Amino acid sequence: MRTRKILTLLFLTCLIPVPSLEAGAGLASKEKPWKPGQKIELIMASGGTGGTYYPLAGGIAKLWKDAIPGVNVTVQATGASVANIRLLGRQEVDLALIQNDIAEYGRTGRESFAQTREKHTNYLAIGGLYPEVVQIVVPADSTIRKIEDLKGKTVVVGAAASGTELASRQILAAYGMTYGEKNGVKPLFLGFAEGATALRDHSADGLIIVAGIPSAVLADVQTATPIGLLSIDANKLNKDNPFYVPFAVDAGTYKGLDANFDVVALKAMLVVRDEINSQLVYEMTKALFENAASIGHAKAREFNVGLATQGITIPFHPGAAQYFREKGINVNSP
Repeated sequence: MRTRKILTLLFLTCLIPVPSLEAGAGLASKEKPWKPGQKIELIMASGGTGGTYYPLAGGIAKLWKDAIPGVNVTVQATGASVANIRLLGRQEVDLALIQNDIAEYGRTGRESFAQTREKHTNYLAIGGLYPEVVQIVVPADSTIRKIEDLKGKTVVVGAAASGTELASRQILAAYGMTYGEKNGVKPLFLGFAEGATALRDHSADGLIIVAGIPSAVLADVQTATPIGLLSIDANKLNKDNPFYVPFAVDAGTYKGLDANFDVVALKAMLVVRDEINSQLVYEMTKALFENAASIGHAKAREFNVGLATQGITIPFHPGAAQYFREKGINVNSP
């Protein structure tokens, strides 16, 4: 009888699930094998050849080739973030540069992916690279001094359905405004260059852009019209949009900007398919942040391991997570 009870207890113990081990084993079983020194060919999706992502990706690919024996990454020109997520979902590329908010939408099936009912969950974060700063611009002599003053004004909100236009809607909503209503703004759906022209010729009262700083477009505007910025409170946005991070614009960044401004930024980030080997992703993450100076692109000078996890809302690849843990930074990882 005593023996039977012991066997029964052992049997019941074996039935108790161990969720944490199951999750880890599930991801590990998907990974492709790789050993240091082994040759491997990977494809990285970037952006258009005239943008920032494509040349930056080329510099990153060269860094990895030089730093990790056997690794060769081919850079593919693409339509940028949304297109890159679809390429990852179809397993046509292995890595991609994307914006952190689009990374969230791709995995949750929101915004750009909602109408087509898409949801792509086969990619994970390596890390955030540099800020894409939200800049709400007005002429320096304007009476508009805060976002609430935009009510009833004509504002360039970005090209229709663009990432900038989405950011414009989110920020205005956080301040209780929408398009076209009595207490809203009159939107102009224009790209950066056309929007800058509208601000310069006074057919727009304000301009919203999401870009690196200083922006070349705004540098051109300020030659004719000194400009000012409006402060943006990150706390107002983060409840519904946690991928925005605080950012400080220094006085003197643009002509007419005579004070520091607290705004928000999105992040350009690097993602990788979940089946890429953890040891390889660890080596790639380490090389990326510890040898960024050798990339030879201005944006690479903004890579900062201490800021690389801020604003990243999707899970990190286990290989990247291992690197960040070594730096004393804990992240969410499968």
